Amino acid sequence: MTELAGIYPGTFDPVTNGHMDIICRAGRVLDRLTIAVAANDGKQPLFSLPERVGMIEAELAEIARPDVKARIDVQPFECLLMNFAVEIGARVIIRGLRAVSDFEYEFQMAGMNAHLNPEVETLFFMASDRNQFISSRFVKEIARLGGDVETFVAPRVAVRLRERFIENA
Repeated sequence: MTELAGIYPGTFDPVTNGHMDIICRAGRVLDRLTIAVAANDGKQPLFSLPERVGMIEAELAEIARPDVKARIDVQPFECLLMNFAVEIGARVIIRGLRAVSDFEYEFQMAGMNAHLNPEVETLFFMASDRNQFISSRFVKEIARLGGDVETFVAPRVAVRLRERFIENA
């Protein structure tokens, strides 16, 4: 039987509870899952690429769910996603959908990726009801304004956000 490998790409600036939910759920259906952290300098991330990779690795170390069967690793990437997917042997791209507003962009992206490589499928996971409204952008804005983000991110990530905004003050 062939191993089913997937890739979950994103900026993860910062990683949220919604991201972790998608990771765990994808980990139940895949044999191997690579969390692909995009450099994405165009988005001007708050955290550096190594910091974002490190935060995800720290959160993954805390996952103790027997239903997550996939071997999960985290890798940074700076190239075309489809090239990276082929490089690591991924046959599935994992994407999360929070709302109808996400669908149009993700639909277009899936179509473009299918055109680039029809051997790699896109698999969508709907955000769970407790995570539908969470976005990294909103989490950063709440933290920047001194709000409590601990219901949206892991405690370690919340601390990193507070520290970063104190540094930048």
